Amino acid sequence: MSQHAASPEAATAPVSRAFASDNWSGAHPEVIEALALANTGHVPAYGGDPVTARFQEVARELFGAEAEAFPVFNGTGANVLALQAALPRWGAVICARTAHINTDEAGAPEKTGGLKLFGIETPDGKLTPELVAREAWGFGSEHRSQAGAVSISQVTELGTVYTPHEIRALADQAHELGLVLHVDGSRLGNAAAHLGASLRELTTDVGVDLLSLGGTKNGLLGAEAVVVLRPEAADGIRYLRKIDLQLASKMRFISAQLVALYEGDLWLRSATRANELAQRLASGVRALGETVPGVRIAHPVESNAVFVELPAEAATRAQSAFVFGAWPTQPGLYRLMCAFDTTEADVDALLAALAG
Repeated sequence: MSQHAASPEAATAPVSRAFASDNWSGAHPEVIEALALANTGHVPAYGGDPVTARFQEVARELFGAEAEAFPVFNGTGANVLALQAALPRWGAVICARTAHINTDEAGAPEKTGGLKLFGIETPDGKLTPELVAREAWGFGSEHRSQAGAVSISQVTELGTVYTPHEIRALADQAHELGLVLHVDGSRLGNAAAHLGASLRELTTDVGVDLLSLGGTKNGLLGAEAVVVLRPEAADGIRYLRKIDLQLASKMRFISAQLVALYEGDLWLRSATRANELAQRLASGVRALGETVPGVRIAHPVESNAVFVELPAEAATRAQSAFVFGAWPTQPGLYRLMCAFDTTEADVDALLAALAG
């Protein structure tokens, strides 16, 4: 047997699940089925296929008649493409210091997109108009990068969720300053599920100009999209997608995943499931905190993320059974992520490991 071949034992081994990230989950069976259905015959490349045309229709059904969707390979690509299309070469982006574009994309917005990031410290991962105002200055000065966009994460990197009212306030401020509002919506479905809102109510209806629409964290094999909600906000995006290495030749397979997720309610079912399991986990952690000193929920649980302060011995014990990571900026803080395929048994087993 080849040293790289899977053994029969591996093929039948119990399925393990991690709480490190919803990126660790597999693809939803309905998505795999959609890919198989798309794998028939020859169709035009680079988005000239009927599946991509259908995704354009789905995007307009979800976000409004002016919406235009651009499927891409990954979330970093979506963010860089959206922001680069919205800003001039001298442009800058105002974001939370914890934002994914600032902490987890290896400088891609700056190195690939050529954009300066103005990161702002926030208590809960969320920007406010008052916080944005700290960096919204120097307009017209040749000595300062020119702010051209505000970017927010929905859900934030701390698991918190912007309400429609909060987004509208940021959009109004941005537009008054001549800026665009971009949403990194890698977990937009989780936010919508938490709020009981539609995707449009969290974007188009409250003034969002550009959206990075997530998929991989909610059950896709590998697909995201940039959705332009206001056409004039992203001039040249059609050309930049190729320049930024995000134009798929066999785009039907990217689009098929997005159609499977967003044409019906799969996005909502999957996000709701992950959120519900996070609430189960949070309830168990709170109960554990009554008997184990040092165990505490650190941030509001509004999505599929649970941030927990743990004593070292409890964390080490649980990490011997489940994979999850320490939050890099705060000692003793851990992020526990639930996914669409997390089960009640997974959560209960993690809680048991934490309790010892």
